[in-house]
Amino acid sequence: MATIAKTKTCEIKCINKSDRFNPHERITHVGGYEDRPWKITQETAIALIESEEWQFWVKPPYGDPVWVIVAKSRYGHKYLKTVADGEEPNNLLSLPECP
Repeated sequence: MATIAKTKTCEIKCINKSDRFNPHERITHVGGYEDRPWKITQETAIALIESEEWQFWVKPPYGDPVWVIVAKSRYGHKYLKTVADGEEPNNLLSLPECP
């Protein structure tokens, strides 16, 4: 009998930013806290989303939760943003810094 892997979901509650001004390169890490604090690189989060192993979501200060997706800049750079965002990942960039 084959087993079906279920995609796990987790809320991103904080980020770490670089000193770059380009919104596609600003986020270096995402994190949160459920049972314990966690933090992973943006590249790891992208790989987990693309492999369909994990889905991440964000709760904006005013509004309903939104899914985090992988987007590609016009230069081919992969980055994280929410479904509700336009070109800039504002919902993620507005989160507090991770410890």
